Amino acid sequence: MRWRGNRESSNVEDRRAGGGMPGGGGIRLGGGRIGLGTIAIALVAGWLLGVNPLTLLSMLAGGGSMTPPAVTSPAPARQGPIDDELGRFVSVVLADTEDVWKEIFEANGGRYREPVLVLFRGSTRTACGVGQAAMGPFYCPADQRVYIDLGFYETMRSKLGAPGDFAQAYVIAHEVGHHVQNLLGISEKVSSARARLSAAEGNELSVRTELQADCFAGVWAKRAHDARQILERGDVEEALNAAAQIGDDALQKRSQGYVVPDSFTHGTSQQRVRWFRQGLETGDFRRCDTFSARSL
Repeated sequence: MRWRGNRESSNVEDRRAGGGMPGGGGIRLGGGRIGLGTIAIALVAGWLLGVNPLTLLSMLAGGGSMTPPAVTSPAPARQGPIDDELGRFVSVVLADTEDVWKEIFEANGGRYREPVLVLFRGSTRTACGVGQAAMGPFYCPADQRVYIDLGFYETMRSKLGAPGDFAQAYVIAHEVGHHVQNLLGISEKVSSARARLSAAEGNELSVRTELQADCFAGVWAKRAHDARQILERGDVEEALNAAAQIGDDALQKRSQGYVVPDSFTHGTSQQRVRWFRQGLETGDFRRCDTFSARSL
C-alpha cells in the first residue's frame, strides 16, 4: 500500500505512553458492575467468535440523516508527535478515510464529523466502558472514537493468517464504517430494533450491520485509490483474505472446531468478502444496503 508521504490525521489520540488502565474498573450493566477478571475471559471468547462486546451490550447511539446528530462533542485529541512507523501508518489511513467520507457526505448535502482514533495498550477508559485489547479494534458511538491496540496487527499476522499493511488498513476502514453508520442514524435504528427481537433475530441484524461496515470499507478503498493511487499489487488480496479470516464461520472453526450459524454476529467469510468487494467495485455507499438485501 502506498501511504508514506501522505497526509496524517490530526484526530489521533495516543495513550500508549500511559500504559494500561489501573485495576478495579469494569463495565457497568444497568445497576451492576462486572469485574475485569470476568470481563477478560468474556472478551477473549468474544473476539475469537467475532463478537464485538460493545455491540452485544447495545451501546449504540446516532441520528437520522446525512447531517450528523447533535451529540456532546468528544474532548480534543491530545496532540503529540507520533514517531513510530505503525502509528504514522494508522494516522495516514485515518486521514484518508476523512477525505473520502467528507467528500461523500458533502456530495449528499451533509457534513462529516471526523472520529478520533485512540491508540492504547492493554486497556483504556471509553464512554462505552472499559476498552480491552482482547476486544480487537472497536468503535464507541458514545464518544465517536475508534480504539485500537496496535498489538492486534501481530495477532492478525501470526494467529489469524491475515498479514499485510492493506489488511491493517481494512480494519481501520471497517471501524470508521461503524462511525458512518452512527452519523447516518443506522446504529440507533439497529439498537432499537434489536431490543424487540429474539437473540437469533438480533444476531442476524448484527450481521447485516457488520457487513455494511465491510462494504463501507470497500467504498473507501475504491475512492482512495481512484484519487491517490494507494493500491499496490496484492493489496486487494490482502484485504479479501483478512475479511475471510475473520468471518464467524472461520473463527468458530478455529476456536471450537464447529460452527453455530444462529450465533453469527459478523457474517461468514464468504459474506464478508462479498460485501467488501461490493464497495470496492462500485465505490457507492448506496450499494451497501445490506438491510434490504434478500441474500447476504
